[in-house]
Amino acid sequence: MKAEGAFAIVLVDEEEIKINIPRQLLPPGARESNWLKIVLELDPEDTKKQEAKVKGLLEKLKNKQHINNPVSS
Repeated sequence: MKAEGAFAIVLVDEEEIKINIPRQLLPPGARESNWLKIVLELDPEDTKKQEAKVKGLLEKLKNKQHINNPVSS
């Protein structure tokens, strides 16, 4: 980890893939040359909520387009 302004540059794995992480997300006391464990996990509950939100927005958009551009028979 290397701190630069509001971000920390974190090098991941042996390939040293660079990831910029807001410093406010780092654990208290983290400083340059520290090794960090990063865990990413799926969140099925919030995924379902987001999918429902997007579906609702798409339906709203479709209905709006249908009102503005009705198909004539």
